[in-house]
Amino acid sequence: MNKISPTLSDLESMARGAGEILRQGYGQRHDIDFKGSINPVTEIDERSEEYLLATIQKKFPGQRVVAEETGGLPGDGQQVWYVDPLDGTVNYVHHIPIFSVSLAYEDEGELKLGVVYDPMRDECFSAQRSRGAWLNGEQIKVTATQELADSLFVTGFPYDTWENPNNNLNYFGRFLLRSQGVRRLGSAALDLCYVAAGRFDGYWEIRLQPYDVAAGGLIVQEAGGLVTNIEAGDDFISVPQSIVAANPGLHARILEVLQAD
Repeated sequence: MNKISPTLSDLESMARGAGEILRQGYGQRHDIDFKGSINPVTEIDERSEEYLLATIQKKFPGQRVVAEETGGLPGDGQQVWYVDPLDGTVNYVHHIPIFSVSLAYEDEGELKLGVVYDPMRDECFSAQRSRGAWLNGEQIKVTATQELADSLFVTGFPYDTWENPNNNLNYFGRFLLRSQGVRRLGSAALDLCYVAAGRFDGYWEIRLQPYDVAAGGLIVQEAGGLVTNIEAGDDFISVPQSIVAANPGLHARILEVLQAD
C-alpha cells in the first residue's frame, strides 16, 4: 500500500477552512462547557475539529490524529496529525480576537509540516522541515537579540493554576525582572509563531499538550530558532511537556533562568 503524505498546501487549506468556521462564529453567543475550572470549550471548537477530522479521514485515511476535543482518531503510528481546532478558547468566548487553528503532520517520529492560522488577521504561518518558515508566503526569521535585558518574552499559564503550585508564576516573575517585559496572549501556537516572525525574542511554558505546540515548534525551528523542553532536551512533544523557544544565542540564557535554584 502506497503511503499518502500531505503537502503544506493541504494543511494550509484545512487550517483556512477551520479558521473560517471560527471567524463566522466570532462575537456570537456560544454554548460553553468547562473541562476544568478555567478551561472552556464551545460548540465552535467542536465544529472546527469535526471539519478537520473529517477532512483528514477523507483525504488521508488510516493516519492517526491527536486532537484536543475528541482525542483524535486511531491509525498508523508512523503518520500522526496534531490538531488544535481553536487555540485560545478563553479569548474567543470573551470576544478577544487572539486565537488560531494549529495543524502539524509527523512522519516516522519527525515533524514534517506545520501550519498556524489566525483568521482574524488572515495570517497564515507555515513551515516545512528543512525548507524554511513563512508568513503568508514571505520567509520569516527569529530575532538576533542576545541579552535578556533587551528581550521581550511571551508565556502562558496552565489551566490548573488555582490548584497546582507549579503554575509558572515563579518563572514569570524572574523574567519580568530581567527583560523588557513579558506578554501573555492566550494562544501557545501564536506565541511560537510570533517568536518565529521576530515579534517576540523568546517563549517558555509548562504543562502543555502536543497539539498546542507541534506546529508552532516546527515553525520556530525552520525560522532559525532553537526549541527544547525546559530541561534542554529535544523532545517538546511528549507529555508531561514543557517548551522553550528562542533564537540560538538567547535560548541558553532563558534556560539558565528557568533552571536557577
